[in-house]
Amino acid sequence: MGYRRRIKPDYQLIAELIKPGTKVLDLGCGDGSMLANLIKEKGVSGIGVDSFPDGLDHCLAKGLAVLQLDLNKGLAGFRNQSFDYVVLNMTLQSIYQPLKLLKEMVRVGKQAIVGFPNFGHWKLIFELLTTQRMPKTKTLPYEWYDTPNIRLLTIKDFRLLCRDCGVEIIKEKYLNEAGAIIGGPLLNWRAVEGVFLVKAAE
Repeated sequence: MGYRRRIKPDYQLIAELIKPGTKVLDLGCGDGSMLANLIKEKGVSGIGVDSFPDGLDHCLAKGLAVLQLDLNKGLAGFRNQSFDYVVLNMTLQSIYQPLKLLKEMVRVGKQAIVGFPNFGHWKLIFELLTTQRMPKTKTLPYEWYDTPNIRLLTIKDFRLLCRDCGVEIIKEKYLNEAGAIIGGPLLNWRAVEGVFLVKAAE
């Protein structure tokens, strides 16, 4: 899978949730494009984490601080509240134990940002009903047999996950297929991606 070099709409949305000059841990950082943008635009100090060597090589070429780590093993090497933000974008659906990782994120970070594809979008449901095959979209271009997405969740599922593991949702933003921010009713049907700012519940 090739990495995208342009600044994606969700990268910009995440940047808007992060205060300038803060400390960021970017989990599943890929080629480091989002982290590099945060450093440039928001003046953050950041560390990227990924398990794939090709992504890490791209990060190092950009001069980024990165660690090779399997997120399925947790974040035991990081101290409590050692980052202002822990970011996990378009990766939650590929984690074996998402509940465990979410708890770790709000332990390590004062706040966490989670972005994920919404498997409840109406086009996915319609395609499944009409073709009786696992759907593919621009956001989810994989065949069922080679997809990295092992946890198919919707926006409603994520809200319930937060409730069940003691995580408070501070802000939530949604993107449509064109990458525009949307609001209003029926977001679980209309949004292709959700981005949530969360923290440990008090």
